Amino acid sequence: MRGSRATIHDLAAAAGVSISTASKALNNTGRMSEETRERVKRFAAEIGFRPNAMARGLLSNRSFTIGLLTNDTYGRFTLPVMAGISEALVDHGVSVFLCAIEDDPALGKVHVDAMLDKHVDGIIASGKRVDRRLPVDLSNLPVPVVYAFTEGTPDSVTFCANDFQGAARAVDWLIGLGRRRIVHITGPETFFSVRKRAEAYRSIVGDDLPAFYGTWSEIWGHEAVARIWNAPGPKPDGIFCGSDQIARGVVDALRERGVRVPADVSVVGFDNWEIVAAETRPPLTTVDMNLKTLGREAGLTVLALAEGRTVEPGIRTLPCDLIVRQSCGGEQPR
Repeated sequence: MRGSRATIHDLAAAAGVSISTASKALNNTGRMSEETRERVKRFAAEIGFRPNAMARGLLSNRSFTIGLLTNDTYGRFTLPVMAGISEALVDHGVSVFLCAIEDDPALGKVHVDAMLDKHVDGIIASGKRVDRRLPVDLSNLPVPVVYAFTEGTPDSVTFCANDFQGAARAVDWLIGLGRRRIVHITGPETFFSVRKRAEAYRSIVGDDLPAFYGTWSEIWGHEAVARIWNAPGPKPDGIFCGSDQIARGVVDALRERGVRVPADVSVVGFDNWEIVAAETRPPLTTVDMNLKTLGREAGLTVLALAEGRTVEPGIRTLPCDLIVRQSCGGEQPR
């Protein structure tokens, strides 16, 4: 087969089946034994057979492509979401292409029109926060739209992380380590995720201990520690931060004051942004929003819609995990 592309005729001959059977085996349709279906797929891999996407599209009235639209230009949230989407769809022969629109409505419309011109089977909208829609109207499009880590329309399917559950797990972990004076240093209170994480914190520690609202930055982590340590009264033995960037600033500020982490103060972040969490000294215990899993679910859902299956609209919140590293002490929870 070297030097030329393997055809469906080559595959059928190699597997000892008809062309029709080979096609049905690859598309998981038709009636045949599992042994025959697996034999066809095995020979397809051995001879390097790849179905012609254009031919498949003409037969099924599909392009086998999904568009991913985002205003998260740094990719902090969108890239793991896209990894999950691609992982979910690759076995279905579906490709994903990414369009970044920043916060520009005109650019958003250009990209949406381009996706429709390419006859995408569906669109996944993602972003940099869960409580703000992308600056482009995605309602009434001729293809299904699924939302992941951005606000969707009332009749849409939307996937987001469970901020309350993730924050509660972080605070419970600190309490399990014996920490009793736990403060919360987080981002702007106008963010939905900030309010849900603070709500979880309050539900466990009550109203006696303070929460500090600021910006998503290491600088704010430094400033918050200075404010707390310069104030009179007992100091915290545990700090739950609303992001890994804030937590890294907190850890650095504590070290500069001679406060040992985790011996004196345990610190937990939120996001599991590995480039930050793993490089913090000591490495940062943090909440993982499982964005790859979120993307996988969004991908499978838009595929189901593209295939004409019924999917109930609504918001799906996926659980978070706690990734335990050295900044708080203790062992990985089971």
